[in-house]
Amino acid sequence: MRLEIKVSNTDVFRTYLERFTAGDAHGAAELLADEFIFTGPVLQAESKAEFLAGAAALAPIVRGCVMQHQWVDGDQVCSFYDFEVETSVGAASIPMAEWSVVRGGKLVSSRLVFDTAAMAALMPES
Repeated sequence: MRLEIKVSNTDVFRTYLERFTAGDAHGAAELLADEFIFTGPVLQAESKAEFLAGAAALAPIVRGCVMQHQWVDGDQVCSFYDFEVETSVGAASIPMAEWSVVRGGKLVSSRLVFDTAAMAALMPES
């Protein structure tokens, strides 16, 4: 007899985010559908590969995340979390809200909203 464990949609997103912010791009990618669509203030992507390529620039500055709250409605998950960032300018936790759709244990889409001024304040001048 095979025991099947069902993972909740909130757990899928939380695990993805924890892996992503810990620098485990491969582990995070495992939870994205190939047709993953991402919309955010800085990055828009029409596939998992395009998203991962665009998000790779964050790897050197991301220091983790703290989940504040999640809401779920069927396959839709809304997550409010603090995104921890550190650059040569300083460190901060930037509040973010992300509305995601999870199907079959994979994220198929995500829409991210955050204060871009707070992020820009941490970016070194070129």
